[in-house]
Amino acid sequence: MEGNVLAFAYMGAGIGFGLAVIGAGLGIGRLAAGAAEGIARQPSATAQITAAVNLPLFLLEGAAIVALVFGLLIVLKTA
Repeated sequence: MEGNVLAFAYMGAGIGFGLAVIGAGLGIGRLAAGAAEGIARQPSATAQITAAVNLPLFLLEGAAIVALVFGLLIVLKTA
């Protein structure tokens, strides 16, 4: 029984790692594409667009890191 629980914990952590990385990658890609499009449409607003995009990018990166840390805690707690 203990081996099954450990296997499910590892599988859940692996799925969690994958979803966190995919979600963060998609979000960062969409933000970068929107910023590039905005800069292409109005090059004079480059500084304002870059400043407005930085905070959401940092928050997405932080959310991905937190998800990975929780996944690692699951793996290490069950080991």
